[in-house]
Amino acid sequence: MDILEPELAIIDSHFHLFDLPHIRYMFDEHLADINSGHKVIASVYSETRAFKRSRGPEVLQPLGEVEFANGMAAMAASGRYGDYQLCAGIVGHADLTHGAAVGELLDRCMAAAPDRYRGIRQVTLDYPDERPFKFIMSGRPPGGILENPNLIDGLKALAKRGLSFDAACYDTSLPRLTDIIDQVPDLQVIINNSGNLVLVDMGPADKAAAINTWRKNLSELAKRPNVSLKVGGFGMPTWEFDAPTEGDDNPHITLAKQWQPFLDSCIEIFGSERCMYGSNFPPDKRASNYATSINAHKYMLKDYSKAEKEAIFAGNAARIYRLSLH
Repeated sequence: MDILEPELAIIDSHFHLFDLPHIRYMFDEHLADINSGHKVIASVYSETRAFKRSRGPEVLQPLGEVEFANGMAAMAASGRYGDYQLCAGIVGHADLTHGAAVGELLDRCMAAAPDRYRGIRQVTLDYPDERPFKFIMSGRPPGGILENPNLIDGLKALAKRGLSFDAACYDTSLPRLTDIIDQVPDLQVIINNSGNLVLVDMGPADKAAAINTWRKNLSELAKRPNVSLKVGGFGMPTWEFDAPTEGDDNPHITLAKQWQPFLDSCIEIFGSERCMYGSNFPPDKRASNYATSINAHKYMLKDYSKAEKEAIFAGNAARIYRLSLH
């Protein structure tokens, strides 16, 4: 497969590492993806809670994952594996339903990874029915987090320390998220995976209505200058896109033709200065390999300006996550 625009620098703003019974994606597997042809110079680690501590107070257990990610970053920083800056930014986990009590965790995470720790993500995957949860091996996650009265105090603890909040919710929760963001206007918020639109098991009319509502909700969010958007995550099955078939000579074009309207909507709504590319690997492996996924995004952006592509693929992530790149 030919790599499109191989000289274009990329910061992968959203990837995970796992070592679980049902999935393993560690440094070796990730490095193989990084070395598949594109010029990926750095990445931002996003929490999975896979390496949290098994002992101690529950509110502090996410510290273990930050220590793990910082250790992986230190390995990469040795230069033994090339110039790639693994986990140049670290987004850890915190249970914000503890309210202001998460402050101790945040302080300890900042001390554990002072050059890389940039904020937290707490997954808030509520949905009115069960359709999107059939793809989650662990089943439906805990609900009601966005309604918890302690959440705002937890978010204020982030803002007080200059840390950011990565928001992972399905599209139907975007209005509630907007209401919450308005209560902490000085908090940097990054919406994950293009707003996680759910289109699975819908007929054409329902899909069209869901897409229109998704666009409207993203447009309302984009009025807040403290909110940015990660474009990617289109390989997740909840979007109900078709993966390329075996033998497809141009799998990146097959993907791009399906993804293009949604990527264009994201950039139209948030502007090229507030969108950043994130691979969402390994979950997005369902759709394609790493090199093909990036090729698809480059193909979709082929008619954008050089400055816009540089911002979306690297510059915005470096600025918004305050990455220290050598």
